[in-house]
Amino acid sequence: MKVVILAGGFGTRISEESYLKPKPMITIGDQPILWHIMKYYSVFGFEDFIICCGYKGHIIKEYFADYYLYRSDVTFDFSAENQMIIHNNVAEPWKVTLVDTGLKTQTGGRIKQIHKYVKEEPFFLTYGDGVSNVDLHALLDHHRSSGATVTLTAIQPGGRFGVLDINKEGTRVVGFREKAKEDGGWINGGFMVMNPEVFHYLTEDPNCILEKEPMENLAKQGRLGFYKHPGFWQCMDTQRDRGKLQNLWEQGNAPWKIWDR
Repeated sequence: MKVVILAGGFGTRISEESYLKPKPMITIGDQPILWHIMKYYSVFGFEDFIICCGYKGHIIKEYFADYYLYRSDVTFDFSAENQMIIHNNVAEPWKVTLVDTGLKTQTGGRIKQIHKYVKEEPFFLTYGDGVSNVDLHALLDHHRSSGATVTLTAIQPGGRFGVLDINKEGTRVVGFREKAKEDGGWINGGFMVMNPEVFHYLTEDPNCILEKEPMENLAKQGRLGFYKHPGFWQCMDTQRDRGKLQNLWEQGNAPWKIWDR
């Protein structure tokens, strides 16, 4: 089953780094967040990826073109007709298709362009800037049993700002606390499963936004399902978000890092 990853946006809210590279190529540890997402899917046995490129997509292509060398020890023997010897190769069992879906194309338009690669089969879809510990097998089972055309992973991200605890009289602040997940609503956390019928809801218009008219129509027709995930989820919209993910990684406490367990 193929995994489609949206990796073409400008990443304007993390422009400190995205002016040099596409946001999915911003690193956590020593690897791009895109690699972390792919590594996570791979643990569940999903290893056929289609990446929708756009802004600075050539950097993503160059990364995978040289991936074999990046992950290996190499000897360049210039005395033997420029021979290159690969040592200790660490390669992933991945098939990666990189598709240039346009510089300014919106999410729906990007997905429409990869129809010929997924053909008439169900596929995963997620954003190239978020990690989670969602159970992908349970998500897929839920999707299959629900009869929905699209199933998204619903998460409760909580708030970015602290909450004031007010006394019963409403006259004084009596404390501060972090806004709990339960204080907010459910949102689309990505990690979606889609049946091929979804392409009927998309257009080739580069301004087609998946999360607008296509999903709204699916919802009106009762074709949009959800899978509640109460566990870990974190996007990387800002440097603050990246700092959170980097700290989790450095502390050996990254919930999405399940491949060494």
